[in-house]
Amino acid sequence: MAGQTITLRLTIQAPVPGVAYSLQDKTNAPVEVRIAGDAPLSFDAPITLTDDNRFTGPFVRREGPTRRFVYICIGASAGQHGSEWSRRAKIDIHDIPAALLAQARDGVVLEVVLPGRGKDGTPACATVRPLQPWRTA
Repeated sequence: MAGQTITLRLTIQAPVPGVAYSLQDKTNAPVEVRIAGDAPLSFDAPITLTDDNRFTGPFVRREGPTRRFVYICIGASAGQHGSEWSRRAKIDIHDIPAALLAQARDGVVLEVVLPGRGKDGTPACATVRPLQPWRTA
């Protein structure tokens, strides 16, 4: 089945300064490791979108027949040795509206804004719910 590469931008609002963040590929390796400062962090993930709007590619993970997501690694999981955190944030992508996916097929980058911290002030992890819905960047 043919596919088209689209770009999903994952923006972390208020990440914990001094902590490493990265995308995680299917081999569990950190990709594009960055150390957070005071500004938001963004990662552009190339995703293959099949003709029937299924997500595949080196950053796409799956759970069950429909759930698709991308991981962001945090601290030691992102290769930051000595970090007090070893976490991953799971970002759902299977629920991106079809109308936005159509725009992405035309070359528009889709962006989601994510919280950088949990209620306790430490890096947000597990399934992270967006602060704002997916939108065009």
